[in-house]
Amino acid sequence: MKFRLLVAFFIACAAQLYAADINAVSAPYILTPPAPATPRINGASVFGVRPGSPFLFTIPATGERPMTFAADNLPHGLKLDSKTGCITGTLKNKGEFSVTFRAKNSLGTAEKKFRIVCGDQIALTPPMGWNSWNCFAQAVSADKVKAAADAMVKSGLINHGWTYINIDDFWENHQPTKKPALQDLLQPVRDQNGVIQPNARFPDMKGLADYVHGLGLKIGLYSSPGPWTCGGCAASWQHEEQDAQTYAKWGFDYLKYDWCSYDDIATGRIPNDKYIPRFNQSDAKATNYAGAIYPYAVMGKFLREQKRDIVFSLCQYGMADVAKWGGSVKGNCWRVTDDITDEWGRVNRGWLGEGGGDGGGMATIGFNQDKNAPYSKPGNWNDPDMLVVGQVGWGNTHPTRLTPDEQYTHISLWCLLAAPLLIGCDMEKLDAFTLNLLSNDEVLAIDQDALGKQATCVLKDGDVRVYEKELADGSHAFGIFNLGVAAANWELKALTQFGLTGKQHVRDLWRQKDLADVDAASGALPLTIPAHGVVLYKLTPAK
Repeated sequence: MKFRLLVAFFIACAAQLYAADINAVSAPYILTPPAPATPRINGASVFGVRPGSPFLFTIPATGERPMTFAADNLPHGLKLDSKTGCITGTLKNKGEFSVTFRAKNSLGTAEKKFRIVCGDQIALTPPMGWNSWNCFAQAVSADKVKAAADAMVKSGLINHGWTYINIDDFWENHQPTKKPALQDLLQPVRDQNGVIQPNARFPDMKGLADYVHGLGLKIGLYSSPGPWTCGGCAASWQHEEQDAQTYAKWGFDYLKYDWCSYDDIATGRIPNDKYIPRFNQSDAKATNYAGAIYPYAVMGKFLREQKRDIVFSLCQYGMADVAKWGGSVKGNCWRVTDDITDEWGRVNRGWLGEGGGDGGGMATIGFNQDKNAPYSKPGNWNDPDMLVVGQVGWGNTHPTRLTPDEQYTHISLWCLLAAPLLIGCDMEKLDAFTLNLLSNDEVLAIDQDALGKQATCVLKDGDVRVYEKELADGSHAFGIFNLGVAAANWELKALTQFGLTGKQHVRDLWRQKDLADVDAASGALPLTIPAHGVVLYKLTPAK
């Protein structure tokens, strides 16, 4: 026992020295130049909506205000507010529409081609927004949600394509508890008609949704297929259809649906009077996934029956090979990992994502996603959990423990993975470095690429990992990561091994800077990659 304690002590000391060394050589630094004062239209180039659903899209554009907006060939049923760039209305029939957006200020005009696809699929690019959990946890309130929405606009992030303001757990009433912090939630969880009731901190859910929509943003909320959420609040078990109708009536656009107490139902610990397929996540040999699929298929069906587009986010921590079937239950994105933490990796979870578990630190999660890549496509996204940059802390915030270089790695990797991007920090405490991380339009464009391909690791060389992502315009994004604890001098060469031919234009995406062209067969790109850092390039065939 003494030997084990001694080993644990030395491991803890080594971890502290390692963290101190990494932090000592990596102070915050900003790579991306500020957006120009001339107009620039950012964000995705495609948007999906179902016939008859309310349409809401705000053209994301940077540049000096005031600015006016126009749209050529906007389909019948939609209208554009020329002052805000917000498009609203309804499309009755399926179809694909090619539109040209224009943004104009006193310094010039910008144009961008855009596709509106009215059909069966939504979320044609990964959702981008904010979620309350990593910041506020159980202390969330309507006022804090409004403040986050206001900050999304005031900070200018709305002009870079950030859209959703999502309320996580604790908007609902809580089951009986002795916890003083939750006493204000002790009200009936549903009214006499079975309609779910928000707690006292959320007095007007429809009014809250209207407020967020009025800013040109969308809004989401949270529930569970079990009787209670992870935090012990009322969830949707045996009220799935009613809850879907309520969420649509309130005007919500996104639902995170968290497994939590449904485990008691799937394993039979909570009796029920109808057949529910069983699933036991602790059974390592379990291959019958019907019990894991069932609750999500139920809610997915009812969400699709609403006359409103509601992004369906499955949160069940990657169990039962969810990436293989998430789209079949009308899911738009699905968690493929345990909850993320604001650290690089965990010793007890495996080192740097090789041979370890599926959750924990950012690197442990991010560098372990190749197996899910075949299932990423427009409308269906693998979700490695939320972003842990800025002020995070689950109710008691602190600056993220990730170093600046690790944060560049975090954003680069999530964009290469075509992951949903949900900010988890306090939006009212955005420092310049964090804001810069979240507002590089060329980096975000990799995540929002219309092709919907997820990057995979195409080369390993010592501590260096090369991730490649094919893009809709025929170019390729390369993330060259250094998993080591010292800077790496390395060359990216023999580009023909990645299917590239001829001369390639090279763009440094973080610096938004063109580099010298390189020949795919004979050229090389010499790199210096910081410890736990990244170089993110886009290579485009020269014409």
